[in-house]
Amino acid sequence: MGGLPGDTRFLHIGPFKSGTTAIQGALHLARTRLPEQGLAYIGKRRQPAGAAQQAVGQPAMFGSAHQHDSYWQQLLEEVEAKGDLRPIVSSEFFCEADDDAARRVVRDLGGSRVHVIVTLRPLAKILSAQWQQFVQAGLLHSYEEWLEATFNRPPSEQPVPTFWRRHDHGSLVSRWCEIVGPQNLTVIAVDDSDPGMLLRSFEEILDLPDGFLAPDETQANRSLSYGEAEFFRRFNHEFLASDLDELMYGRYIRRGLAPHLKLHHRPSGEDAVIHTPAWAMERAAKVGAESAATIAGVSPRIMGDLAMLSEVPGNRVGDPSGGETIPVEAAAHTVLGTLIAARDRERSREKAADKATEAAARKAAASARKKAFKAAEKARLRDPDRLPNVPARRLARELLKRGVRKVARARRRVSRGPRNQGDSH
Repeated sequence: MGGLPGDTRFLHIGPFKSGTTAIQGALHLARTRLPEQGLAYIGKRRQPAGAAQQAVGQPAMFGSAHQHDSYWQQLLEEVEAKGDLRPIVSSEFFCEADDDAARRVVRDLGGSRVHVIVTLRPLAKILSAQWQQFVQAGLLHSYEEWLEATFNRPPSEQPVPTFWRRHDHGSLVSRWCEIVGPQNLTVIAVDDSDPGMLLRSFEEILDLPDGFLAPDETQANRSLSYGEAEFFRRFNHEFLASDLDELMYGRYIRRGLAPHLKLHHRPSGEDAVIHTPAWAMERAAKVGAESAATIAGVSPRIMGDLAMLSEVPGNRVGDPSGGETIPVEAAAHTVLGTLIAARDRERSREKAADKATEAAARKAAASARKKAFKAAEKARLRDPDRLPNVPARRLARELLKRGVRKVARARRRVSRGPRNQGDSH
């Protein structure tokens, strides 16, 4: 593939569940070595999710504590700061852009310099993976309810209205191809039977040496089993009924319980597969075939075989119900993951409080220093005969010591916290 202009700016838009985490992990792992190849992976984490969401007009996934900052603008500034290095931007959230947002993203990133990369897998494999991911985000619908709504209701009545913007792959590729042109868009039809195919494809596009990109083995991005997903879904119902703060869900469940469970417990064998009813698989295969035809018609660069988009893995067809319980070990990890998230948040709050205390102490010390110098000058002016040879600096130093002692006492009171807060019951 290679052969792209030296000022190309690469934009990987997903969509979801198409190997995005694998490629982002590999690029993140290679971050320090990429400049040697004339490339730069943009962002500080595995992917700039907040910037991508802001760019396409979606609410930020991790809250709005710093809404006054423009994540997208910061990303664009980082791209420009890389100079002659060819930037790589990757986030599956870009696939949710409508026509106007997609045009704005391309324009902001450099217009004709942008090369879009789309990674695709069969819709038949994506259905169950997306459902369990939605459940982790708070979805209340069972798998069969979600499938029925997704295939048989208009988007406005679907539990996740953006699903088809993500996964009508023919429309997705056509939308971006119209903006950047077929010569500036590459589709990778990911072959799951060849584990190294995705990384090799990116190496070829980015003109990297063979074997340059390696998988990040520290990631835990497995899908939930049906039993685990049902556990989360039923928890969602109870959480909603309990009228708890919604922010708690993100802090302790989505970013605590879920990742801990997936990292430390792995379902065995058939338990790891969520089965999909035959009627839904047939519909998925039909959509996949139509997408393959549409993509071939707009003529982008293609790596892999588009025919795989209509594949239906036989071992995934069946009744999804059954196996609705989770092992004791998994249950233990759900509790532990929540507790670890709570502990980490408490440590984060303590660290923030310490920084605030130190900042207040520095401010108080600076104020005390200023007051000390003013007091010294006033003392000299008030009684010049008595203090003719005492430098103002020495007077200020003595007054400052008194101020510092006051600040130190205040800090000790803050660190001790309010008294009498022990358990009295």
